[in-house]
Amino acid sequence: MPVYQYRGYKSDGGSAVGIVDAESVKVARLKLRKDGVFPTDVVEQGQTAGRGLAHDRVAVSAPLGRSQVLSAPDLAMLTRQFATLLVAGLPLVEALGVLIDQSEKKQAKALLADVREQVRAGKALSSVLESYGKDFSPIYVHMVRAGETSGALDQILFRLAEFLEKQQALRNKVTNAILYPALMLIVGVGVLFFLMTFVVPKITAVFASMKATLPFPTVVLMTISRFCSAYWPLLLLAVVGGGLLVRRFIQTESGRTVTDRLILRIPLIGDVARMVSISRLTGTLATMLSSGVQLLEALDVSKRVMNNRILEEAVECARQNIREGETIADPLKRSGQFPSLVTHMIAVGERSGEMEEMLRRIGQIYDGEVERVITRFTSLLEPIMILVMGVIVFFIVVAILLPIFEMGQMVR
Repeated sequence: MPVYQYRGYKSDGGSAVGIVDAESVKVARLKLRKDGVFPTDVVEQGQTAGRGLAHDRVAVSAPLGRSQVLSAPDLAMLTRQFATLLVAGLPLVEALGVLIDQSEKKQAKALLADVREQVRAGKALSSVLESYGKDFSPIYVHMVRAGETSGALDQILFRLAEFLEKQQALRNKVTNAILYPALMLIVGVGVLFFLMTFVVPKITAVFASMKATLPFPTVVLMTISRFCSAYWPLLLLAVVGGGLLVRRFIQTESGRTVTDRLILRIPLIGDVARMVSISRLTGTLATMLSSGVQLLEALDVSKRVMNNRILEEAVECARQNIREGETIADPLKRSGQFPSLVTHMIAVGERSGEMEEMLRRIGQIYDGEVERVITRFTSLLEPIMILVMGVIVFFIVVAILLPIFEMGQMVR
């Protein structure tokens, strides 16, 4: 009779590892469940089993979500499917089983299987998701916990799916707006570097032998090309090294703070960054408050999606003042980091008792404003970049043609 090696959980939530003899994998699983063990994987002993369990240790039992498995679009789609299944009346464990069957990624199947087995063992869904911090954010966990407490998990999952889809749409807008200009800039700089390093020196080598005084543009071009040709390895090393140093600096606490403060002060870019952060904050806060999460807890979680330390500190300061009895709008206004439109609408929401609706409207306003500003910015940036490239190319052409014209006049 075959012997199978298994891993799983006991009815009290503790882990279980061992071997069992059975006629098949199905019979082995039934045997284990009768003994109070809920298996996450059952593999026949031998060479295949060794490889399978080694793989599953990485994919299934990675503590605290050591590596991210679910991307943002995958998570949004998974959440909507989950909510639909719960609304249809499926029990929680059965709904998780359907999600496992529908998932196409092996690692996602393993993650969901682990979640299902822990839920089946009696753990709360929010507690299980919290252990996978890379895949399920604090916002996600808090909203699921609020849904479990209120008994409206299906409706809260629908709100969560809508929130994730809106966040993904906003992220896509910003990424798509930046992608094309960034690509143009990289290609343009690369082409100019190649011309100045390898092409122009060969052309200007003819002018170096001329005894006549060269035009000033030609002298400038030759100086730049000689420098690039002689020191291009050092230039590349400086660019790469500088980029790595800046990246390491940004990853530090002080570096992140300095960078975020600098971004907010850059004309236009700072305005867009501020609007995106406010849109994220208000949208997240509205979703959490409407799901039953307490205000102070919702603020503590919502501030983390702003992705700017300066604005996060302003929200945290407001949160501390609210704890002492103040309203939301006043400390946000005193911080000087939030436009008057935001603080006025929040104040109106507090007085009217429609805070969630006002926060949603603020998010919608700033979503539209971000799209409008980005569209205008990209429509202006493209011709500006083309104009700058045209001026540089014109300078190169003029610097090369001027000595040729002078040589022609000398021949005449």
